[in-house]
Amino acid sequence: MLRLTFGGAMRSLILIILASALITAGVAQQQPQSGAKTQQPCSEPQQRQLDFWIGSWDLTWPGNTPGEVAHGTNNIARILDGCVVQENFSGGDAMPLRGLSVSLFNTRSGKWQQTWVDNEGAYLDFIGEFKDGQMTLAREATKPDGSKLLQRMVYKNLTPTEFDWSWESSSDGGKSWKVVWPIHYHRKS
Repeated sequence: MLRLTFGGAMRSLILIILASALITAGVAQQQPQSGAKTQQPCSEPQQRQLDFWIGSWDLTWPGNTPGEVAHGTNNIARILDGCVVQENFSGGDAMPLRGLSVSLFNTRSGKWQQTWVDNEGAYLDFIGEFKDGQMTLAREATKPDGSKLLQRMVYKNLTPTEFDWSWESSSDGGKSWKVVWPIHYHRKS
């Protein structure tokens, strides 16, 4: 059985009133003053650096045999009030790979970040920037033997209707890069 004395009950009531006042004051501080301008989230100019990628795309890349061309699709859209760029990739008939990524510009770091997941159980995280007319997102990976490998995606030769993307790797700390998978993007009509 719980027994409260008048003094104990009064202290509890005072603490509740003080906690409520502090919470209310904190909420009031977070609300914009009437007439004050508030900046829209994700309105920095850098947020538009991936706009070239937004849309529906037909993809081509070298097939498994010389002269063969493989085909896939990729659909890219802005979601979550325009703050996130979402990718939906399909390898089509050429390969069973299906995946998606979400990308955003992190204002704290001043860098782009992307997370990729797919139907083969991969989880990859990248960080990068738009510089000299191309977007480069990179990561460090660990091979099964424990050695380090750098991986990157490069979006280049950008035009309104097409561009090139390449998956590249470096085993010498980024001194040299090998193109592992080149893809040409062509915007669907």
